[in-house]
Amino acid sequence: MNLEPTPLARARELRDRETLSPARMVVNASHDAVHDDAALEPPLVVDLDGTLLRSDLLVESFSATVATRPLKALGGLLALRHGKAALKARLAEDVQLDFAPMPWNEDLLDLLAAERARGRRLYLASAADRSLVEAVAAHFGFFDGVFASDGTTNLSGSAKAAALCAAFGEGGFDYAGNDKVDLQVWEKAAGVLVVNANARLTRQAVSRWPNATVLGQLRAEPRAYIKAIRVHQWAKNLLLVMPMLGAHLIDTADIVHCLIAFMAFSLCASSVYVMNDLADLARDRRHRTKRLRPFAAGTVPMLHGLVMIPVLLIASFGLAVLLPPYFVALLAIYYGITVAYSMGLKRQLMVDVVVLSLLYGIRLYAGAVAVGVPMSAWLGAFSMFLFTSLALIKRSAELADRSANGLGDPSGRDYRLSDLPVLEALAAASGFTAVLVMGLYVSSDAVRLLYSSPNRLFLICSVLVYWLGRILVLTHRNEMHEDPVFFAITDRASQVCGLLCLVIFAASL
Repeated sequence: MNLEPTPLARARELRDRETLSPARMVVNASHDAVHDDAALEPPLVVDLDGTLLRSDLLVESFSATVATRPLKALGGLLALRHGKAALKARLAEDVQLDFAPMPWNEDLLDLLAAERARGRRLYLASAADRSLVEAVAAHFGFFDGVFASDGTTNLSGSAKAAALCAAFGEGGFDYAGNDKVDLQVWEKAAGVLVVNANARLTRQAVSRWPNATVLGQLRAEPRAYIKAIRVHQWAKNLLLVMPMLGAHLIDTADIVHCLIAFMAFSLCASSVYVMNDLADLARDRRHRTKRLRPFAAGTVPMLHGLVMIPVLLIASFGLAVLLPPYFVALLAIYYGITVAYSMGLKRQLMVDVVVLSLLYGIRLYAGAVAVGVPMSAWLGAFSMFLFTSLALIKRSAELADRSANGLGDPSGRDYRLSDLPVLEALAAASGFTAVLVMGLYVSSDAVRLLYSSPNRLFLICSVLVYWLGRILVLTHRNEMHEDPVFFAITDRASQVCGLLCLVIFAASL
């Protein structure tokens, strides 16, 4: 998110408009009087988390620490024994937060800029640790002072109300907040500003203070939550069905088992996706497209994300126990590898590609276990080369996009723009090796036991040659989505190729 010009610059612009035009000299003559009147008004005190910032600095601090020093983050939780303020102070130590791309409340910033231009005093009051609150105030440059937690006192609710009354007197300030705990502060304030609160709290505040000003309202958008758990990525888990189809075991019981396995892997993956997005907030906000992800953009509260992680994981394993124990073990291995990938393996040269390919293979193996059929060596070899190719295409697409937009080497990845030709060559080699494996499978004796017209399966090789060649060329042209699986789901030509493969498969039975 681009915050330029800054609110202070906007305030200066408002002042300049009043002073540069000769036609407004009469207005300017009374400007000082207006400025003095604003200075005599009660100061406007603004809450930070959820009000000025569509996020939470405690969760931001925890996520940033987990991403760089996970052991310190876990150790920081021990400080909770001494209270929430101690936890905030511990997590704020040495943390480096990038404030510029954070999801700030632009409507409130515009209001603050206008009030500052009038000469009104502005203060920032937050339950976040003082070091972070002071850094935010310095970032904007127009606050007259801050109130914050100090490692001992958690400045929230009644504690915040008491601090503001001690500084300005009861009824000596206006207050902008967004949370239920802010009711205790509004009780002591002269003016009430309800900013980005939920509908219930907004109605409650307006009922108690009819003259309250309402600026925006927090609305739960189901689409944002669906986007946060990346439901579109669940398509990858259709691989769990492949062993059942390959063994020609299509009955009601097997279909039910595959459906349970599909949902278990999907919910498990979504749990890791949420964890990954919370850990990668800083990088995502600097990314051209990832900055629009729900947590990075502030459309889904980060606290909700922290709740979603264990809920999705518990639901996943709750379904998994309905299947054989070996399936549960494979799901646990899958979860462990995906967490390791999110926490560090994805930043290692070629290790990330191998791990992504391995995760696809685990899906196939788990699908075989779910329906009780042996894993085909042919299917395993085919998937290994095909999914290695797709993982390499994913990295190639990222580099091609950065190169086309004049960006440098990616941060957080052990790749360089100069690596693009090598990755494209590896992707092509791995992909067409998968086609070769498919051809050898069709020529084998094993296939003749399963199909009445096995030679027709060679047509699938032709479809794969077209599809792989096409996406390789599109990647080179920078016309490929960063996720080739998502591209295949939404691309019309890919959909036609998938349909053709199904028709050929059915015609070969």
